[in-house]
Amino acid sequence: MARSLFPEEEQFDEPLINLTPLIDVVFVVLISFMIIAPVIDTDHVQLAPGLANRPKDSSATQSGALTIVVRADNSIWVDHRPIALSGLDKWLQAEKKIHPHAIPKLIHDSRAQFGTYQSVKNRIEACGFEEMDVILQPQ
Repeated sequence: MARSLFPEEEQFDEPLINLTPLIDVVFVVLISFMIIAPVIDTDHVQLAPGLANRPKDSSATQSGALTIVVRADNSIWVDHRPIALSGLDKWLQAEKKIHPHAIPKLIHDSRAQFGTYQSVKNRIEACGFEEMDVILQPQ
């Protein structure tokens, strides 16, 4: 039997950790994010032009007919009356039939919750409106 000249050398060998699979996984995830990021669809809000640049057409006058107000206590008001989300659906559908090209105006108090805004926005979209004006009330 052949013995090693340095027996203590065998005792201090540390196991090697292979980092190649970890680096491969990190690169795959990085490349995935680079490919997917441009494809992700985000929700954009288009700001209204200033008063001097605002066109004077019939859609601007019709948009006043569809005014929805969200107050600080998250209550939803239409025509100075409170309305539930289910009632808002019915009202929006009726208004869509009367004013098919109208743009709803949402006046949202800045102290109200974002979830209320999102619920109203989703119902406006579900009723077939393609645009809406958002007006934020300061605190």
